Amino acid sequence: MSEADCLFCGIVAGRIPAQVVHETERTLAFRDVNPQAPTHVLVIPKDHHPTAAALAAADHGLADDVLKAAHAVAEQEGVAESGYRLVFNTGPGAGQTVFHVHGHVLGGRDLTWPPG
Repeated sequence: MSEADCLFCGIVAGRIPAQVVHETERTLAFRDVNPQAPTHVLVIPKDHHPTAAALAAADHGLADDVLKAAHAVAEQEGVAESGYRLVFNTGPGAGQTVFHVHGHVLGGRDLTWPPG
């Protein structure tokens, strides 16, 4: 998939609508269209990196920015105190369907383990 075809790059560019809840210079966070918990927000780097591994290798400090943005979302959504889950699916075998790295911030209910 090229950046031109990437769903999340389209959201960053403003071509595709999303319910944005948090934004920094390098990250964007928006509500998942198919939420799996009362709080389900996706946090992405604005630059295109297909997987978490590619993100970690490509840009020193950007993975840290994504994690900081995820925690800011958890605080903003009121789930930081009670607990939240941060999930990065990396590769098709892990369930990644959009190949622009994204963290799922999940909270607002008890989250079981293993996740399934």
